[in-house]
Amino acid sequence: MGIFINNYTKVLVQGITGHEGRLHTGMMLEYGTKIMAGVTPMKGGESVDGVPVFDTVKEAMLEFAIDASIIFVPASHASEAILEACDAGIKLIVCITEGVPVHDIMKVKAYLKKNGAMLMGPNTPGITVPGVCKIGIMPGYIFSKGGVGVVSRSGTLTYEAVLQLTNEGIGQSACIGIGGDPITGLTFIDALRMFEEDTESKAVLMIGEIGGTAEEEAADFIKTMSKPAFAYIAGMSAPQERRMGHAGALISSGHGTAMEKIERLKAAGVTVIMNPARIGRTVSGIICKI
Repeated sequence: MGIFINNYTKVLVQGITGHEGRLHTGMMLEYGTKIMAGVTPMKGGESVDGVPVFDTVKEAMLEFAIDASIIFVPASHASEAILEACDAGIKLIVCITEGVPVHDIMKVKAYLKKNGAMLMGPNTPGITVPGVCKIGIMPGYIFSKGGVGVVSRSGTLTYEAVLQLTNEGIGQSACIGIGGDPITGLTFIDALRMFEEDTESKAVLMIGEIGGTAEEEAADFIKTMSKPAFAYIAGMSAPQERRMGHAGALISSGHGTAMEKIERLKAAGVTVIMNPARIGRTVSGIICKI
Protein backbone atom coordinates (compact mmCIF):
# COMPACT_ATOMS: atom_id res chain seq x y z
CA MET A 1 0.00 0.00 0.00
CA GLY A 2 2.90 2.40 -0.64
CA ILE A 3 3.45 4.29 2.61
CA PHE A 4 0.76 2.08 4.15
CA ILE A 5 -2.15 3.58 2.16
CA ASN A 6 -3.06 4.74 -1.35
CA ASN A 7 -6.02 5.77 -3.53
CA TYR A 8 -7.50 2.30 -3.36
CA THR A 9 -7.27 1.68 0.40
CA LYS A 10 -10.64 0.57 1.72
CA VAL A 11 -11.31 1.62 5.31
CA LEU A 12 -13.53 0.39 8.15
CA VAL A 13 -14.44 2.64 11.11
CA GLN A 14 -14.87 0.88 14.47
CA GLY A 15 -16.96 3.00 16.82
CA ILE A 16 -18.49 4.88 13.90
CA THR A 17 -21.74 5.82 15.69
CA GLY A 18 -20.04 7.65 18.58
CA HIS A 19 -19.49 11.41 18.48
CA GLU A 20 -15.83 11.23 17.41
CA GLY A 21 -16.49 8.40 15.00
CA ARG A 22 -19.27 10.31 13.24
CA LEU A 23 -17.34 13.57 13.12
CA HIS A 24 -14.15 12.17 11.66
CA THR A 25 -15.88 9.74 9.32
CA GLY A 26 -17.42 12.78 7.64
CA MET A 27 -14.05 14.54 7.45
CA MET A 28 -12.27 11.50 6.05
CA LEU A 29 -14.97 11.04 3.42
CA GLU A 30 -14.65 14.70 2.49
CA TYR A 31 -10.90 14.22 2.01
CA GLY A 32 -11.56 11.35 -0.37
CA THR A 33 -10.90 8.35 1.86
CA LYS A 34 -12.79 5.25 0.76
CA ILE A 35 -14.73 4.35 3.91
CA MET A 36 -16.67 1.22 3.10
CA ALA A 37 -18.30 0.33 6.41
CA GLY A 38 -18.53 1.01 10.12
CA VAL A 39 -18.94 -1.18 13.18
CA THR A 40 -20.75 -0.58 16.46
CA PRO A 41 -22.22 -3.52 18.41
CA MET A 42 -26.03 -3.52 18.42
CA LYS A 43 -26.15 -0.68 15.87
CA GLY A 44 -26.09 -2.90 12.78
CA GLY A 45 -28.42 -1.72 10.04
CA GLU A 46 -27.87 1.99 10.73
CA SER A 47 -25.76 4.27 8.56
CA VAL A 48 -23.45 7.26 9.08
CA ASP A 49 -23.04 9.67 6.16
CA GLY A 50 -24.19 6.90 3.87
CA VAL A 51 -21.73 4.37 5.33
CA PRO A 52 -23.45 1.13 6.41
CA VAL A 53 -23.01 0.04 10.03
CA PHE A 54 -22.52 -3.57 11.12
CA ASP A 55 -22.52 -5.26 14.53
CA THR A 56 -19.12 -6.94 14.04
CA VAL A 57 -16.02 -6.59 11.89
CA LYS A 58 -16.54 -10.08 10.45
CA GLU A 59 -20.02 -9.13 9.26
CA ALA A 60 -18.61 -6.04 7.53
CA MET A 61 -15.88 -8.15 5.92
CA LEU A 62 -18.49 -10.47 4.43
CA GLU A 63 -19.84 -7.49 2.47
CA PHE A 64 -16.67 -5.52 1.72
CA ALA A 65 -12.95 -6.06 1.14
CA ILE A 66 -11.28 -4.00 3.88
CA ASP A 67 -7.59 -2.98 3.95
CA ALA A 68 -7.46 -0.81 7.07
CA SER A 69 -9.46 -0.08 10.20
CA ILE A 70 -9.59 3.05 12.33
CA ILE A 71 -10.69 2.72 15.94
CA PHE A 72 -12.76 5.25 17.90
CA VAL A 73 -13.53 2.95 20.82
CA PRO A 74 -13.25 3.82 24.56
CA ALA A 75 -9.97 2.81 26.21
CA SER A 76 -11.57 0.00 28.22
CA HIS A 77 -12.58 -1.83 25.03
CA ALA A 78 -10.01 -0.57 22.51
CA SER A 79 -7.73 -3.60 22.78
CA GLU A 80 -10.70 -5.89 22.08
CA ALA A 81 -11.51 -3.83 18.98
CA ILE A 82 -7.90 -4.10 17.77
CA LEU A 83 -7.91 -7.87 18.20
CA GLU A 84 -11.29 -8.15 16.46
CA ALA A 85 -9.91 -6.29 13.43
CA CYS A 86 -6.80 -8.46 13.38
CA ASP A 87 -8.77 -11.71 13.66
CA ALA A 88 -10.93 -10.60 10.72
CA GLY A 89 -7.80 -10.27 8.57
CA ILE A 90 -7.26 -6.50 8.52
CA LYS A 91 -3.55 -5.70 8.19
CA LEU A 92 -3.41 -1.98 9.09
CA ILE A 93 -5.13 -0.90 12.31
CA VAL A 94 -5.12 2.75 13.39
CA CYS A 95 -6.08 3.27 17.05
CA ILE A 96 -7.00 6.88 17.88
CA THR A 97 -7.96 6.02 21.48
CA GLU A 98 -5.84 7.50 24.27
CA GLY A 99 -5.22 5.83 27.62
CA VAL A 100 -5.38 2.18 26.57
CA PRO A 101 -3.83 0.13 29.44
CA VAL A 102 -0.14 -0.52 28.74
CA HIS A 103 -0.40 -4.20 29.66
CA ASP A 104 -3.19 -4.63 27.10
CA ILE A 105 -1.13 -3.03 24.35
CA MET A 106 1.87 -5.21 25.14
CA LYS A 107 -0.24 -8.32 24.57
CA VAL A 108 -1.99 -6.87 21.52
CA LYS A 109 1.28 -5.80 19.91
CA ALA A 110 2.73 -9.31 20.21
CA TYR A 111 -0.46 -10.86 18.84
CA LEU A 112 -0.55 -8.54 15.83
CA LYS A 113 3.10 -9.17 15.02
CA LYS A 114 2.46 -12.92 15.08
CA ASN A 115 -0.45 -12.44 12.67
CA GLY A 116 1.27 -10.02 10.29
CA ALA A 117 -0.80 -6.94 11.14
CA MET A 118 0.45 -3.42 11.86
CA LEU A 119 -0.89 -1.25 14.69
CA MET A 120 -0.57 2.52 14.40
CA GLY A 121 -1.03 3.98 17.88
CA PRO A 122 -2.74 3.92 20.27
CA ASN A 123 -3.14 7.65 20.91
CA THR A 124 -2.26 8.51 17.32
CA PRO A 125 -3.71 11.18 15.03
CA GLY A 126 -3.37 8.62 12.23
CA ILE A 127 -1.81 8.85 8.79
CA THR A 128 -2.28 11.17 5.83
CA VAL A 129 -0.90 10.84 2.31
CA PRO A 130 -1.61 14.31 0.89
CA GLY A 131 -4.21 14.41 -1.84
CA VAL A 132 -4.62 10.64 -1.66
CA CYS A 133 -6.04 9.30 1.61
CA LYS A 134 -6.46 10.25 5.25
CA ILE A 135 -7.07 7.72 8.02
CA GLY A 136 -7.27 9.65 11.24
CA ILE A 137 -8.06 13.02 12.74
CA MET A 138 -5.46 15.25 11.06
CA PRO A 139 -6.87 18.44 9.47
CA GLY A 140 -6.69 17.80 5.74
CA TYR A 141 -6.36 21.42 4.58
CA ILE A 142 -2.83 21.87 5.99
CA PHE A 143 -1.25 19.27 3.69
CA SER A 144 0.35 19.61 0.28
CA LYS A 145 1.85 16.88 -1.89
CA GLY A 146 5.64 16.72 -1.99
CA GLY A 147 8.75 14.92 -0.86
CA VAL A 148 9.16 15.30 2.91
CA GLY A 149 8.08 12.35 5.03
CA VAL A 150 6.87 13.40 8.48
CA VAL A 151 6.72 11.08 11.49
CA SER A 152 5.76 12.23 14.97
CA ARG A 153 4.78 11.31 18.51
CA SER A 154 2.76 14.51 18.81
CA GLY A 155 -0.53 15.50 17.22
CA THR A 156 -0.91 19.26 17.36
CA LEU A 157 2.83 19.86 16.98
CA THR A 158 2.69 17.77 13.82
CA TYR A 159 -0.04 19.98 12.43
CA GLU A 160 2.03 23.08 13.18
CA ALA A 161 5.09 21.61 11.45
CA VAL A 162 3.14 20.46 8.38
CA LEU A 163 1.44 23.84 7.99
CA GLN A 164 4.84 25.55 8.18
CA LEU A 165 6.20 23.22 5.48
CA THR A 166 3.19 23.87 3.26
CA ASN A 167 3.52 27.64 3.73
CA GLU A 168 7.18 27.36 2.68
CA GLY A 169 6.20 25.50 -0.47
CA ILE A 170 7.52 22.18 0.84
CA GLY A 171 5.05 19.34 0.32
CA GLN A 172 4.81 16.06 2.20
CA SER A 173 4.96 12.48 0.89
CA ALA A 174 3.14 11.17 3.97
CA CYS A 175 2.55 12.16 7.57
CA ILE A 176 2.50 9.40 10.19
CA GLY A 177 1.62 9.67 13.88
CA ILE A 178 3.10 6.81 15.88
CA GLY A 179 1.20 7.80 19.03
CA GLY A 180 2.08 9.37 22.35
CA ASP A 181 1.58 6.43 24.70
CA PRO A 182 4.53 4.62 26.37
CA ILE A 183 4.13 1.59 24.07
CA THR A 184 2.94 1.87 20.49
CA GLY A 185 2.68 -0.56 17.62
CA LEU A 186 4.42 1.39 14.86
CA THR A 187 7.78 2.86 15.87
CA PHE A 188 9.92 5.70 14.57
CA ILE A 189 12.23 3.14 12.99
CA ASP A 190 9.34 1.42 11.19
CA ALA A 191 8.24 4.72 9.66
CA LEU A 192 11.78 5.87 8.85
CA ARG A 193 12.48 2.58 7.08
CA MET A 194 9.36 3.11 4.96
CA PHE A 195 10.46 6.62 4.04
CA GLU A 196 13.97 5.41 3.20
CA GLU A 197 12.54 2.83 0.80
CA ASP A 198 9.91 5.17 -0.68
CA THR A 199 10.99 6.78 -3.96
CA GLU A 200 8.74 9.82 -3.46
CA SER A 201 10.23 10.70 -0.06
CA LYS A 202 13.35 12.82 -0.49
CA ALA A 203 13.86 13.81 3.16
CA VAL A 204 12.36 13.06 6.58
CA LEU A 205 11.20 15.20 9.49
CA MET A 206 10.88 13.52 12.88
CA ILE A 207 9.03 15.19 15.74
CA GLY A 208 9.83 13.65 19.09
CA GLU A 209 9.43 14.52 22.73
CA ILE A 210 10.80 13.74 26.16
CA GLY A 211 10.45 10.31 27.71
CA GLY A 212 11.46 6.82 26.62
CA THR A 213 14.24 5.96 24.19
CA ALA A 214 12.42 5.98 20.84
CA GLU A 215 14.30 8.99 19.50
CA GLU A 216 17.68 7.60 20.53
CA GLU A 217 16.91 4.32 18.78
CA ALA A 218 15.77 6.26 15.72
CA ALA A 219 19.06 8.18 15.71
CA ASP A 220 20.98 4.92 15.39
CA PHE A 221 18.82 3.92 12.41
CA ILE A 222 19.15 7.34 10.75
CA LYS A 223 22.91 6.76 10.54
CA THR A 224 22.13 4.09 7.92
CA MET A 225 19.77 6.29 5.88
CA SER A 226 20.68 7.96 2.60
CA LYS A 227 18.15 10.81 2.90
CA PRO A 228 18.53 14.06 4.83
CA ALA A 229 16.86 13.99 8.24
CA PHE A 230 15.47 16.79 10.40
CA ALA A 231 14.15 16.61 13.95
CA TYR A 232 12.49 18.66 16.64
CA ILE A 233 12.28 17.44 20.24
CA ALA A 234 9.56 18.90 22.45
CA GLY A 235 9.94 19.33 26.20
CA MET A 236 13.31 21.01 26.65
CA SER A 237 12.13 22.86 29.77
CA ALA A 238 10.07 20.01 31.23
CA PRO A 239 10.76 19.04 34.89
CA GLN A 240 11.67 15.47 35.80
CA GLU A 241 9.12 12.94 37.11
CA ARG A 242 6.21 14.95 35.74
CA ARG A 243 4.14 13.67 32.82
CA MET A 244 3.80 16.31 30.14
CA GLY A 245 0.62 15.73 28.14
CA HIS A 246 1.32 12.31 26.68
CA ALA A 247 1.55 9.25 28.89
CA GLY A 248 4.90 8.45 27.30
CA ALA A 249 6.34 11.93 27.86
CA LEU A 250 7.86 11.31 31.27
CA ILE A 251 11.49 11.90 32.28
CA SER A 252 12.26 9.18 34.79
CA SER A 253 15.50 8.92 36.81
CA GLY A 254 17.15 11.51 34.59
CA HIS A 255 16.70 9.48 31.41
CA GLY A 256 14.74 10.50 28.33
CA THR A 257 15.57 14.21 28.54
CA ALA A 258 15.34 16.45 25.50
CA MET A 259 19.07 17.23 25.54
CA GLU A 260 20.03 13.55 25.60
CA LYS A 261 17.88 12.97 22.55
CA ILE A 262 19.16 16.07 20.76
CA GLU A 263 22.79 15.08 21.30
CA ARG A 264 22.20 11.57 19.94
CA LEU A 265 20.39 12.92 16.89
CA LYS A 266 23.09 15.50 16.16
CA ALA A 267 25.75 12.80 16.45
CA ALA A 268 23.80 10.82 13.82
CA GLY A 269 23.96 13.72 11.38
CA VAL A 270 20.41 14.94 11.90
CA THR A 271 19.63 18.64 11.53
CA VAL A 272 18.02 19.33 14.91
CA ILE A 273 15.70 22.34 15.05
CA MET A 274 15.68 24.04 18.44
CA ASN A 275 12.80 26.47 17.90
CA PRO A 276 9.43 25.01 16.78
CA ALA A 277 8.60 28.28 15.01
CA ARG A 278 11.52 27.67 12.64
CA ILE A 279 10.74 24.12 11.51
CA GLY A 280 9.44 25.11 8.09
CA ARG A 281 12.13 27.68 7.35
CA THR A 282 14.93 25.36 8.43
CA VAL A 283 13.75 22.45 6.28
CA SER A 284 13.09 24.76 3.33
CA GLY A 285 16.50 26.40 3.59
CA ILE A 286 18.35 23.09 3.42
CA ILE A 287 16.07 21.23 1.01
CA CYS A 288 16.37 24.04 -1.54
CA LYS A 289 20.15 23.57 -1.54
CA ILE A 290 20.04 19.82 -2.19
